Amino acid sequence: MVQLYNLHPFGSQQVVPCKLEPERFCGGGRDALFVAAGCKVEAFAVTGQELCQPRCAFSTLGRVLCLAYSEAGDYLATIEEKNKATFLRAYVNWRSKRTENCRVCIRMVGHNVEAPFSETYKDQMSIVEMPLSEAPLCISCCPVKGDLLVGCSNKLVLFSLKYQIINEEFSILDFERSLIIHIDNIIPVEISFCVGYVALMSDLEVLILKLESDPKNGESVNHQPHKTNNSMKQTEDVNNETLQLESDDFVICQKPMELLGEKSSQSGISVTLESTGLADEKTNYYHVQHLLYKRFAPDISSYVFSDDIKLHSLQLLPIYQTGSLTSDRKNLSQEKELLSLFCFFSLPHVGYLYMVVKSVELMSVYQYPEKSQQAVLTPQFLHVIASNNLQCFTVRCSAAAAREEDPYVDTTLKACPPVSMDVCALRIQLFIGLKAICHFKNHLILLTKADPEAVPERRESPKRLLSRKGTSGKLKTPPVAEAGWNLYIVDTISPVQLYKEMVDYSNTYKTAKTQSCIHLLSEAHLLVRAALMDANNLEPGEKAELLEAFKESCGHLGDCYSRLDTQYSHLALPYYKMSGLSMAEVLARADWLLEDGSQKYERGLIFYLNHSLYENLDEELSEELAAKVVQMFHVAEPKQLPHILCSPSMKNINPLTAISHLSKLDTSGFSSILVALTKAAMALKMGDLDMHRNEMKSHPEMKLVCGFILEPRLLIQQRKGQIVPTELAAHLKDTQPGLLVASVLGLQKNNKIGVEEADSFFKSLICGPSFDIASIIPFLEPLSEDTIAGLSVHVLCQTRLKEYEQCIDTLLERCPEAIIPYANHELKEENRTLWWKKLLPELCHRIKCGGEKGQLYLSSLKETLSVAAVELELRDFLNVLPEDGTAAFFLPYLLYCSRKKSLT
Repeated sequence: MVQLYNLHPFGSQQVVPCKLEPERFCGGGRDALFVAAGCKVEAFAVTGQELCQPRCAFSTLGRVLCLAYSEAGDYLATIEEKNKATFLRAYVNWRSKRTENCRVCIRMVGHNVEAPFSETYKDQMSIVEMPLSEAPLCISCCPVKGDLLVGCSNKLVLFSLKYQIINEEFSILDFERSLIIHIDNIIPVEISFCVGYVALMSDLEVLILKLESDPKNGESVNHQPHKTNNSMKQTEDVNNETLQLESDDFVICQKPMELLGEKSSQSGISVTLESTGLADEKTNYYHVQHLLYKRFAPDISSYVFSDDIKLHSLQLLPIYQTGSLTSDRKNLSQEKELLSLFCFFSLPHVGYLYMVVKSVELMSVYQYPEKSQQAVLTPQFLHVIASNNLQCFTVRCSAAAAREEDPYVDTTLKACPPVSMDVCALRIQLFIGLKAICHFKNHLILLTKADPEAVPERRESPKRLLSRKGTSGKLKTPPVAEAGWNLYIVDTISPVQLYKEMVDYSNTYKTAKTQSCIHLLSEAHLLVRAALMDANNLEPGEKAELLEAFKESCGHLGDCYSRLDTQYSHLALPYYKMSGLSMAEVLARADWLLEDGSQKYERGLIFYLNHSLYENLDEELSEELAAKVVQMFHVAEPKQLPHILCSPSMKNINPLTAISHLSKLDTSGFSSILVALTKAAMALKMGDLDMHRNEMKSHPEMKLVCGFILEPRLLIQQRKGQIVPTELAAHLKDTQPGLLVASVLGLQKNNKIGVEEADSFFKSLICGPSFDIASIIPFLEPLSEDTIAGLSVHVLCQTRLKEYEQCIDTLLERCPEAIIPYANHELKEENRTLWWKKLLPELCHRIKCGGEKGQLYLSSLKETLSVAAVELELRDFLNVLPEDGTAAFFLPYLLYCSRKKSLT
């Protein structure tokens, strides 16, 4: 049984001022509500909290059997009946109809409008007639592109939305019959269509297909029927023969079946595509992919009541990429990018929700407390009507879409409640005489009618009810109008308001540490997440409020998981990260004391702190909080204490407190080395050099190197993106430089730090005037000169040892582009002569030898000649020039050198 909460998702309620009893109604777009009764359609404006106002009314050809509104194109499609014949029509530019008797233009689909008549279309409603060879049974509009799909007894017909361009300023909405989908052995009662995805439903079967465009652009269109599935022809022939064996005495019931993915092509339903559109159209469908086939078996105990064994409320629900909409409201509906797609359908007592993009899988099953009549799915809720109540269930669409949109969900960075989490009923609202429901934006449209007396239902033959072929797709004739009806608009409250109520409700479970608290807070989180994904329907300023609620919900979930000691306790980390709370704020929210006054630190909070203290968060805890963290880990994870104390966030820890807890640890193996190094660092911090020396001498240097490899932050830390040597590293630079260099090289070799980090560390240390370079040279031999970092360290050391000529040779060989910057920086004063005594002849020699670095050497030679020409007298300059050089090349430098005195 689904868990029921007594929340209040429904807000204001008003009555639609209809003149006649509604037979069909639908809504959509920004503010459109259409109500059909008899041979008339009334349009109403529904905007915000204002009262519903009549907008216009227009007559139809006959009684309306089916209504569908498309926001893309802003048109209303209808199936109408007159004299036992059905017609398919589209009402275009209906907002221009001011009065019921104003002029209306009627035209055939695909009819080219001539220029003299084009001006009349701007300010009047047009009715587009779309003739069909078979009677239309059901219709569906694509919410993204506005294409119209029509269901007939043995085929689906696709009318693509397009515009006839009359001139630069004016175009007319029109349709083109672009595709016929022949479907055998199933008669559609309801269909749903969304960007190439087709769902169709009979009384007991559901089939979901995906129409695919040919990947090869420019391929010629085959206008003959293209059969995509004939593998089950024999099987279907057998089924037909089996059905012929049925008699009044026996009923043949087909077994229930569910086929997912390509296996659904084995359902026995043949699908054939016939392209009827123009070859130069942008979108043509050539192939069909089977996604789902599901067949239900009737309940024999209730087979006498036809409605008890029929499916209803087929719906495809798209969720779009967040932020993919443009600011141009005119093309808003055409700019949506599909992120995920869901399919819902229902039996009277149970509903099914599937995810159908990328993979097809059953997400949720809804068990209704009583027989349902109709349901509508939204990104936030599933609304179900029974005869006397309105039920509101939660959905998992936003949880599935979040994982499609963000690859970091379900990592240590981000989290989201699972798709598999049980759904719940937020409220079951008493509503007498409910007959039908539709939804758009935050509005529920409900038709109620009080039955004056129970009318016994007509019973049908079991054979007619249970046979696939025996089911008629003809729509029921509505009953004679009776008094006692109303059409209501019920608004759902804002997501933030309902979120706050759910959080308050969850507080009743807070002290019990039950899953109920997590479940309700997860529902609240998904509600806010779904609202953020549906950004098109947000009011100005509502997004900022939702983002704040989103962060708050993450904090609440982090609190719940931090108190757990289960396999899900690790979720405290990503939820706290998404909340934006600092470590200090999280620690302030934590519950320290148990009911008996003792202290217990659950695994969730310890997991969060452990990971956070390993990261470079640039957050320094106060001395009090740092001491609290040490106490927590001393109780819960004592082996992690040395690592925790090395975190930059624990900078303010009192060294005496740290040493006190470290001294209580039971050390063995490498952990004893790590404890000794940590105690040495803390002793140095409080100025106790004797204790520091004793701890450093407690293990051989090679074991100390292993200790530094276990915890690199004893030597190197990152603060605000910069590599910073620790106080211990600075002390070792003066006292044990060999140990320091060996440890840093060990860190690099074991991938504990990167090459750039090692390079930055040695620039920061080797450049210090007190550093004894000669003592560390043996340790630097393993450092390769093939990397920038290794080369930099070797050159720095050679420079400190005043081996400038060796540095020049090394750079010319390894990195010639660095030679001039190095010379400008280092070859000064008494070393300035190396410009022409060492660098100049080396460059000339390497240029003679040729090679791929010749251009770099030539550029460096020009810079070197410029320096020499400035520094030397003409006679000295001539002496340093090569004897076999080209005179024209050196002439400008000679002229500059000779004129130097006159210039000064």
